[in-house]
Amino acid sequence: MCGICGIVNFNGQAADKKLIELMSEKLAHRGPDDSGYYLEKNVGLGHRRLSIIDLETGKQPIHNEARKIWLIINGEIYNFIELRALLEKKGHNFYTKSDSEVVVHLYEEYKEACLDYLRGMFAFALWDGNEKKLFLARDRLGKKPLVYWRNADHFAFASELQALIQLPFISRKVDKQALNLYLTFLYVPAPLTMFEEVFKLPPAHYMIVKDKEVILRRYWRLNVGVSARKKVCEYKQELTERLEEAVKLRMVSDVPLGAFLSGGIDSSLIVSLMNKHVVSRLKTFSVGFSDKLYNELKYAQIIADKFQTQHYKIMIKPEAVEIIPKIIRHYGEPFADYSCIPTYYLAKFAALKVKVILTGDGGDESFAGYYRYTAASVAQAIDCMPLFLKNLFKMLFYLIPPGNDVRTARWQMKRFFKVLEYQPLMRYLNWVSAFRKNEKLELLNGDVLKQMSIDDDWEFLNRVYQEQSGIDFVDKTIKMEGNTYLPFDLLVKMDIASMANSLEVRSPFLDHKFVEYAATIPLDLKLHYFQNKYVLKKTAESLLPNKIIYRTKKGLGMPIGQWFRCELKDMMQDALLSTESINRGYFNKEYLRSLINEHMSRKTDNGFKLWALLMFELWHKEFIG
Repeated sequence: MCGICGIVNFNGQAADKKLIELMSEKLAHRGPDDSGYYLEKNVGLGHRRLSIIDLETGKQPIHNEARKIWLIINGEIYNFIELRALLEKKGHNFYTKSDSEVVVHLYEEYKEACLDYLRGMFAFALWDGNEKKLFLARDRLGKKPLVYWRNADHFAFASELQALIQLPFISRKVDKQALNLYLTFLYVPAPLTMFEEVFKLPPAHYMIVKDKEVILRRYWRLNVGVSARKKVCEYKQELTERLEEAVKLRMVSDVPLGAFLSGGIDSSLIVSLMNKHVVSRLKTFSVGFSDKLYNELKYAQIIADKFQTQHYKIMIKPEAVEIIPKIIRHYGEPFADYSCIPTYYLAKFAALKVKVILTGDGGDESFAGYYRYTAASVAQAIDCMPLFLKNLFKMLFYLIPPGNDVRTARWQMKRFFKVLEYQPLMRYLNWVSAFRKNEKLELLNGDVLKQMSIDDDWEFLNRVYQEQSGIDFVDKTIKMEGNTYLPFDLLVKMDIASMANSLEVRSPFLDHKFVEYAATIPLDLKLHYFQNKYVLKKTAESLLPNKIIYRTKKGLGMPIGQWFRCELKDMMQDALLSTESINRGYFNKEYLRSLINEHMSRKTDNGFKLWALLMFELWHKEFIG
């Protein structure tokens, strides 16, 4: 796990090592163990190393025998042992024992098709000195990040935005379309960033940079149809075997490893399978809050006791947001999933004991784990009802009193019924939106609205939705989230939180072969009579206690709404309503006041909206000024 950066000068100018070093220094947290550089005429590559495998000889950049191919990579190749054996039979000579070197020789053998052989998480840059071209690529599901910028004279890239924008020729201007999408989804989806002219390389894509030409291509798509239906017992056996294989692959390490444990079914399954393959007691780590709505420590403790792990737990308090400025610098753009705070502290806590962590990330996306999938299924059933029954459900919306916390059933039901009459994809968009279209029209000032297409969030979502295979809306939605919410929110959150603390995180559920297999399982075995994760829960019955498997899902959150009403009230209001903030000209001051007043009076929970606006304001202050 590492940080990478580089520059190619199209104008023939020699690569400036000072600029490469400047970017590299901003990535030191991703690789505190070592640094390395490659400079040849107009090309410069920089690397920061977090040593996990081959601690002695795995220094990067890695080269081939002729020293014409040079690689810098962030991530891990889990099937490197079998790939190395294959390549040695073909006559390739290795000078390290690292997983990274297989990429160099695979490229020599198969060029861009080398990506088809890789099983792992990665973002890499490879300079082919023979063909004078730069080859960039990201893993299939988007676990490792890569951002880039170009103009007529230069092409530059880095693992993180805070490194890339150190370059003096990159202007810092807000991309208004990115702002629009951020206000909807609480993240900026690829290929956009919040900076104009700076972009993310999308997951499952590679890029060729040669002679001022930049070519972008997709090399993988999860588009697997349902195979011949099997019995539940067969799926249970196959799921156990495949998940255990993915876990074992991710336990190869030359440094200590452990696991994040929430007490949910996904992380508990990973711990149970890891426990079968450890020599000493497995180290597990959990995070909790004093607010019972958000605290799951007791469930994590049940699993820790069952498998006799060496268990560590940390409590997060309101003063934890003091870390916000540091987090904003690491993300490099506004990111408003506020579970990034507990995730950061959990990673920091775990990094004191281990260097590698396995997580349960990805189980929800493959097995219909979110309640919004259930909601979509219920809404579909209501769509088929007679008109008088539909009207009855409409009446329920007005009878439900408002909830003052997003985790209460009242708040969730109110959100569900409010958009029930919309067509399915618009309904989904409104469920997941922080600010809906009518709210953004009130929030944003007129000059800003003129610079964006307010319906771009719908067009973005519809475009991704139409790319998915299948005919069932819920099934296509699950696949759609694998291309949106998963890579642009969850995986960004975990990568930044972990790498900010020099901690490598591995996710067995996101093994692409496991994901492809899970995609062949029929939807009704994932969402079975409105029960989420049905077949995975059945699989877990032989490994975990039922009180873990069948408890109500919570997910990692943070009581930010309550904190904004108490300990963080002044901090939030001072930032959002300051003269400096209002003078930026993005948001309507009176609408901001109304959001705050509604929240403080407990009329509703606007915590996530206020958090999104706060993150944008603090980011703007840090990066745009």
